[in-house]
Amino acid sequence: MTLKTTPTILMVPGLRDHVAEHWQTLLQQKLPNAASVPPLEHDKLSCAARVAALDAALAKIDGPVILVAHSAGVMITVHWAQQHSRKIHGALLAAPADLETPLPPGYPAFDALVEHGWNPIPRKPLPFPSIVGASRNDPLARFERVEVMAKDWGSSLVDLGEVGHLNPAAGFGEWPMAEMLIHELV
Repeated sequence: MTLKTTPTILMVPGLRDHVAEHWQTLLQQKLPNAASVPPLEHDKLSCAARVAALDAALAKIDGPVILVAHSAGVMITVHWAQQHSRKIHGALLAAPADLETPLPPGYPAFDALVEHGWNPIPRKPLPFPSIVGASRNDPLARFERVEVMAKDWGSSLVDLGEVGHLNPAAGFGEWPMAEMLIHELV
């Protein structure tokens, strides 16, 4: 399939929103056709508010879209896909956070996530092509759990090796592989 229009790359950040040295932020600055779901001012833990913010960002984009989600942004994307029917060209789902499992200290408590609508994690196949990038040593999701999620979503799974949570704390500012994976979706 040849696209007549270059897809817009829409970044879907996780719960920590926009971090200056994060690979998503750096990639958005690098790509001329990239945008990001804006940070929330209120209801920052609400899954419904995050899904609505993604939907509002998509409503401002004409033409094909590739979603690039990280961490809880992956969960925002899969929740959105269960509720909305807009055509999406593809999605890169990097280092999904397993919000059904208690998170390490410094992250929202499991009870708070349940209370704010994050669980259960949707398990239906996604209505668009997707690639899940999974880390072997992610403190927010065991590889085996992400492997099952990818299968349930009908996604291709890419073993990223030991990259932690693929964020600045794990040594990732730029992540060149993201562009390669996005290119596969185009």
